Amino acid sequence: MNRKEYADFLVPNIQHDTEYYEKKYPKRNLKEGAIVVRVAPSPTGFVHFGTLFQGQVNHNLAKNSGGVFMLRIEDTDQKREVENGISEIIEAFRFYNITYDEGPISKTEEKGNYGPYTQSKRKDIYGAYVKSLIEKDLAYPSFITEEELENLRHEQEVSKSRIGYYGRFATDRNLPMEEVIQKIKNGEKYVIRLKSPGNFDHKITFYDLVKGKVEMPENDIDHVILKGDGLPTYHFAHVIDDHLMHTTHITRGDEWLSSLPIHIQMHEMLGFEVPQYAHIAPIMKEEDGKRRKISKRKDPEANVFEFKKQGIPIEAVKEYLMTLSNSNFEAWFEEDETKEIDHFPITFEKMNVAGALFDMEKIINLSKNFIARLTAEEFFQRILNWAEEYDTNFANILKKEKQDAIRILNIERGGIKPRKDYSSYSDVHKNIWYIFDEEFHPKKEEYEFDKITDPEEIKIILKTYLEKYYNEEDTQDVWFDKIKQMTQTLGYAANMKEYKQNPEKYKGNVADISTVIRVAATSKKQTPNLYDILQILGKERIQKRFAKWM
Repeated sequence: MNRKEYADFLVPNIQHDTEYYEKKYPKRNLKEGAIVVRVAPSPTGFVHFGTLFQGQVNHNLAKNSGGVFMLRIEDTDQKREVENGISEIIEAFRFYNITYDEGPISKTEEKGNYGPYTQSKRKDIYGAYVKSLIEKDLAYPSFITEEELENLRHEQEVSKSRIGYYGRFATDRNLPMEEVIQKIKNGEKYVIRLKSPGNFDHKITFYDLVKGKVEMPENDIDHVILKGDGLPTYHFAHVIDDHLMHTTHITRGDEWLSSLPIHIQMHEMLGFEVPQYAHIAPIMKEEDGKRRKISKRKDPEANVFEFKKQGIPIEAVKEYLMTLSNSNFEAWFEEDETKEIDHFPITFEKMNVAGALFDMEKIINLSKNFIARLTAEEFFQRILNWAEEYDTNFANILKKEKQDAIRILNIERGGIKPRKDYSSYSDVHKNIWYIFDEEFHPKKEEYEFDKITDPEEIKIILKTYLEKYYNEEDTQDVWFDKIKQMTQTLGYAANMKEYKQNPEKYKGNVADISTVIRVAATSKKQTPNLYDILQILGKERIQKRFAKWM
């Protein structure tokens, strides 16, 4: 049996050779300097915030260089794959408007000429390149079991040797072809390992686009490249994919930096050009005075759909992603907040080497600022869209009471210093529920009266206001003048300066009177502009609400 027949025996039923795939996926016709990048998540859990971050970075790199941004699904670890994992990845990019040029658009559809973009559908492609390595005696079958590997690890720990399958520990490396064939005929299970030509005592020097010059020991471990189920490992699959898809820049988390020697070695053994690597520092959390990576297990905000559930505008999330990407983004964006974030020219040189600290408070502030720039009508529609998924009762009220909702959302909106009291769409219901009669059912003890709490005094204030001073046709200036007149009539100070100078002369001040009216109308002592609230309610509803309390 020659080596080609041997390769066919070890990796059977592969239809095409590597030459076929090299022709099928020709070099891309792009302008000089165009960047081809990909984000390649695994469907093994919820979509991580770091995946969204990498996606936004890659989107901008490709868009601003005239290149290509791909989504690739790395699903070779099928034991850990979760139900709807691929669909959620696609939905996350769609929802956050991070558009990719190529990749899956559903579980069954793709766009682009360099697919399939799901690794489990590329089994034959990987098989062709594994066979090529076997033919060149650069890969071999290994029959060592998990139990034997565990014993090997223990032996290496005891002898204080490096952990791994290499050198004298790689016992299957030089098995005779006849022995291999017999083992397989006997039903023994096997994987295919790379026959590494490396020497750990030698160093490789590599330039990382984020971290700069990197020096590491050469790889000498015979890594598994094809598992027993016929699917490749991440190490092997991404090398083949990035070569055939003509990826120019590989951006990924810096936890993969230690794997750089094996990946460079694989490119060289396969005769591929080595792409440029950029190892991006992870997003960090501070806990007990120490920094750690944001965690799927510990941090709810690691799930990108948590922001959707909270009703944080996608624009605020994307703006935050960009602040993490480059240190000069905020200065660029502050020049004109109407700029398209996707046009920001990301550079590797401005990326954070140490890892940016996740800051939920900053996301909230960005959300407040963005919401404050929306018109009341735009804000209403966004709240309604959110509520239809997460708060259906509120959605029904909004649809029935659209005008009142828009009017209260419009209070102190616009101008140089608009209100910034809404941090998310989920904030709105708890802040404006009182404006809707359907929701206005506070118990007596829930009214938030402040300085004036005597029920009889409150009744006098409310009756006096309705009978002598209320007129819904009044402008705000006229209305406030009347409030001050009533204040004086009832023995309160209309002028705050006078009250502060001689508080003992008065029962209270104009702010106390306004608070009584506000609380009786809304049950809350803090609301947007009281005049506007009363205008929205109108005389009949105000009368009913005052009567309800009294």
